[in-house]
Amino acid sequence: MKKITPKKVTYWLLGETAGRTSVAVWKRLWGLPIEKGGVVAQKVAAESIISMQESIAQLSNAVAKVVSTYNLAQQQYNNKLGEFHQAEKQAQLAYSKGNEDAARLAITKSIAIEKILPQLSERVETAQITMNKAKAKLKRETERLEAYKLELENLESLTVVNQAMAEMGQFTNELDLDSARSQFADAKNGIEKRALLDEAKAELGENPSEALADEIDALSLEAEIEKRFKSLGSHQQS
Repeated sequence: MKKITPKKVTYWLLGETAGRTSVAVWKRLWGLPIEKGGVVAQKVAAESIISMQESIAQLSNAVAKVVSTYNLAQQQYNNKLGEFHQAEKQAQLAYSKGNEDAARLAITKSIAIEKILPQLSERVETAQITMNKAKAKLKRETERLEAYKLELENLESLTVVNQAMAEMGQFTNELDLDSARSQFADAKNGIEKRALLDEAKAELGENPSEALADEIDALSLEAEIEKRFKSLGSHQQS
């Protein structure tokens, strides 16, 4: 009898293609580039949840088939076991009545059934093991799915916050207050330096001797004007 491995059970339950798809979905979700964040990662996570839901629905149907198979095997074993006990009783009854032919026929039937009972019992045991594994897998994957749904809600919240933070950072960068303050300081320093430079140039360009001569000339001119002004007054009185 070939050994039944969990991988074989999975592919038997879902079918080879569906089984591989289910495994790929789990690996895809675990390998999500969450650290990159963004809406794309969130959508990939959401699509993975949908794929997992579909796989679990297939698994649920497969588990139902396994349970049905187990019940059928158990019923067949019980039926044959009942036939075996009935044949033994018939043989004993016929023998007690002296009906040797009927007793031999009943014994032959019981022997034939007795040969098949171990095989049926083995099938029932295998079906039960497979059923228990399938039920456990369905329960485990369902619980995982619920956990991933909660994680998806967390990812959606993080995505919203990350987007808001990104927009806030962009708004702050657009304001660029530090740069504006720096430009203002540079302009202020430039104006102040220009004023000092013009003042220095004016001071350096002025000749003290020429300034004194200009003051003397201005006083002489004023004295001459006063003199002639008085002369005009004298002429008018005469």
